[in-house]
Amino acid sequence: MLLASAVVVWEWLNEHGRWRPYSPAVSHHIEAVARAGPRAGGSVVLGQADSRLAPYIIDLQSMHQFRQDTGTIRPVRRSYYDPSSAPGKGVVWEWENDSGSWTPYDMDVGITIQRAYEKQHPWVDLSTIGFCYVIDFATMGQINRQTQRKRRVRRRLDMVYPLVSGTLPKSQSWPASPGAAAAPPAPTCACPQCLLVMSVKAAVSAGGLGAATLQPRKAPPAPPAAPKAPAPAPVAKAADGTAVARGSLKVLASQGGRQQAASTPALSSVVSAASPSGPGAGPGASSGKASRPSMGTLNRSHLQRLAIAQSRVLIASGVPTVPVKNLNGSSPVNPALAGITGILMSAAGLPVCLTRPPKLVLHPPPVSKSEIQSIPGISHTCRKTTKKQAKKGKTPEEVLKKYLQKVRHPPDEDCTICMERLSAPSGYKGPQPAIKPDLVGKLAKCGHIFHLHCLVAMYNNGNKDGSLQCPTCKTIYGVKTGTQPPGKMEYHIIPHALPGHSDCKTIRIIYNIPPGVQGPEHPNPGKSFTARGFPRHCYLPDSEKGRKVLKLLLVAWDRRLIFAIGTSSTTGESDTVIWNEIHHKTEFGSNLTGHGYPDINYLDNVLAELAAQGITEESLAQEKD
Repeated sequence: MLLASAVVVWEWLNEHGRWRPYSPAVSHHIEAVARAGPRAGGSVVLGQADSRLAPYIIDLQSMHQFRQDTGTIRPVRRSYYDPSSAPGKGVVWEWENDSGSWTPYDMDVGITIQRAYEKQHPWVDLSTIGFCYVIDFATMGQINRQTQRKRRVRRRLDMVYPLVSGTLPKSQSWPASPGAAAAPPAPTCACPQCLLVMSVKAAVSAGGLGAATLQPRKAPPAPPAAPKAPAPAPVAKAADGTAVARGSLKVLASQGGRQQAASTPALSSVVSAASPSGPGAGPGASSGKASRPSMGTLNRSHLQRLAIAQSRVLIASGVPTVPVKNLNGSSPVNPALAGITGILMSAAGLPVCLTRPPKLVLHPPPVSKSEIQSIPGISHTCRKTTKKQAKKGKTPEEVLKKYLQKVRHPPDEDCTICMERLSAPSGYKGPQPAIKPDLVGKLAKCGHIFHLHCLVAMYNNGNKDGSLQCPTCKTIYGVKTGTQPPGKMEYHIIPHALPGHSDCKTIRIIYNIPPGVQGPEHPNPGKSFTARGFPRHCYLPDSEKGRKVLKLLLVAWDRRLIFAIGTSSTTGESDTVIWNEIHHKTEFGSNLTGHGYPDINYLDNVLAELAAQGITEESLAQEKD
């Protein structure tokens, strides 16, 4: 134990091995449950603090975050930082991602940036902490030292992270403090997840699950203060190898008048069957010295009978299911671990029911060549892209002249590119364009004002295709094109219906892009790039709106806007072909990944995404011309 004062930041581990901080509001919520001790339930429903995190639950005993709709499990941790650092002052540093939204830096990076900012350094080099970036405080920009790519950064104020003082545990154990177990229970929440947790706890405290009971052995000696958790016990495997956690919304009374301990798998391998002594304790309560049946003493046949008995009770009561992603491996321990983790995400002592969750259906039934039809109103069934499209502009100055109006008397505000006053010369420090740094221009459509010097520099750092996009409102001037590598797009009708679109057939799109070498318009010219997962199959309903979306996707393909070369957000691989902000449905007969049907808003959403790339019905007329 350390006697100190610190701010607590709760963090989760992403797929790249980086610890990402929860927001201050979410950290406050997690910390409040952690400090309340076991009587608060031990499970944190993140949606209560942030509606965007509704699928996520944290189990404080195993220190893992669980996503209910996909079954993804990630470690979490409780970190301590100096109260005088960025999290102790409510300072958040963020960088602008490719979609124009803001992403917070990792906590150690944000603290490093804030320390340099407070010391009034002109810039800070992040290579000392493992990143090849420089933060320039004068322009509020992040510069990649290898590629010289620049992104905007910002500093904003938020809530201060929760403050703790006194004795701080060296480990991230739970309860958060020795006296936490004696804390009064938190106010009851009425959300379905908390009702599920409390109902199961009431069932356990009322004497067990009846049909799934085992005679406990002699009570083991009291465990030490920090016991080492043994490996999880094996649980019977479902027919398809997938575990599903179930919890009853009703109190399950014990049967036969016996008050025996219900043995339920948990990561600690033991579960107390008696409720805490005190007001509201169930019939099986004692003075607190309840016997604990050890899962390590049960053989596989016992565990199988236990799981089957619990399944029958829970299925008969009509309880809801929460699917849990199976872990790789052939051993029964792995699916059992997935189920156990699902249990812990809902409540300590939640029983396991092994059943069949919905199956992922990526592709339609086999289709013969004779069943494939061309799409009425659309010529051909295939499009190819080869070399980069010809540049439409002459010099950058001539391109911008078409979209700008000169401003003789600049307003008293900042240029949002260089962050200098418009009445002062441009603060751009890179290669100097052949234009005076104090000239100011206004974009004709949206009316936003910038230094001409800054706009020329921004154009030179882009695709240089004769188009311009306002950095403030994203209005597009000219015809925007992308950097999609060469490939082929096929499209046709297949005689199967999508879920939610039973009244029509399906348009299938097949994208195929081979690996190759990056060109001058790509992030790393001359370097090879990979193309994972091709051919990629995508689906649209063969309805009027579905055909409209297909026509616009063909325009996007011709303008090389469907794909790009960059870093995969799924695998973290760099220099690979990635989707370029126009979402596609790659799941044919289900929607378990979020990339399938039914999705009543998808067609409208993808039309909006195409419009954001400058592709509308007017674009169809332009292509014909």
